[in-house]
Amino acid sequence: MKPNPPIELSIVMPCLNEAKTLGICVEKAKDYMRENQINGEIIVADNGSNDGSQQLAEKLGTRIVHVELKGYGYALQGGISSARGKYVIMGDSDASYDFYHLKGFMEKLRSGNHLVMGNRYQGGIAKGAMPFLHYFIGNPMISLIGRTLFDSTIGDFFCGLRGFRKGAYDKWDMCSGGMEFAIEMVVKAILSEMKIIEVPTTLTQDGRDRKSHIKTWADGVKAIETLIKWRIKGFN
Repeated sequence: MKPNPPIELSIVMPCLNEAKTLGICVEKAKDYMRENQINGEIIVADNGSNDGSQQLAEKLGTRIVHVELKGYGYALQGGISSARGKYVIMGDSDASYDFYHLKGFMEKLRSGNHLVMGNRYQGGIAKGAMPFLHYFIGNPMISLIGRTLFDSTIGDFFCGLRGFRKGAYDKWDMCSGGMEFAIEMVVKAILSEMKIIEVPTTLTQDGRDRKSHIKTWADGVKAIETLIKWRIKGFN
């Protein structure tokens, strides 16, 4: 009896009441892996959904990880820690990112990069996909601060679609529970002198029928605090 081939890719989707869009994301991820002959898994890191997302995830054949601690970062920590793939690609389950177009991420990961960041400003941001304040002020300012403090060339520090080597992630000892998780990951990859590269990615208007979980001012302040904290503290 032949042993099962190793899992190359784990796609992790944080989820909190995303029943309306989760199926779209999962099916696109399945199509991508099937058409590119990638042995992989899809993990839905559920953060306490009560809209049927959990049942839908099970019906779609994903591996569901229940994360009790509330927050974007905690959900991702739970999902990523259970990933069995050599590589992990994470992305929101609100249909704003296209899980069918992951070729650029996999090419860069397979060529030796540790962290592959999506760049929405290079790939294209659809009308209405990002609030005016985030598009013109928030994201550019936070990315500028990050580049300045860490001598980096990353253009989109906050992009939620990104891929990384699981072995590299395990060394970062991630601790952020909120949206600042995205910033902490980039900073720790820089401080640990790992290979980082960006690929253009698109952002479309999400398919939610409710408000985003993002809290503009609170999350922005936490992001800046995270940048300053790790600039002072460093990463050993």
